[in-house]
Amino acid sequence: MFVVVWQFEIAEEKVPAFEAAYGADGAWAQLFRTSPDYLGTELLRDAYVPGGYLTVDRWASEDAFRAFRKDRDADYETLDRACDSLTSREARIGAYTV
Repeated sequence: MFVVVWQFEIAEEKVPAFEAAYGADGAWAQLFRTSPDYLGTELLRDAYVPGGYLTVDRWASEDAFRAFRKDRDADYETLDRACDSLTSREARIGAYTV
């Protein structure tokens, strides 16, 4: 399995929209589900830092993730731009083989 982890800081007033877009059934997961190799997303809210979140996206393999990005890059970038206003800060923590 291949896992991609992102960290986000969200302003309080944008939390509901962020959770709707980045949650397990949100816009990102819907896009990812177009790949049969997508295994799911977890949205984790920081228990101590208001507006702190992690997303954990699971894929069958790194090759599967790369193939998805290649095939759906335009859709990925469009959604990324549409969600820019939801985040104060975002950073990819890493990509891991499990």
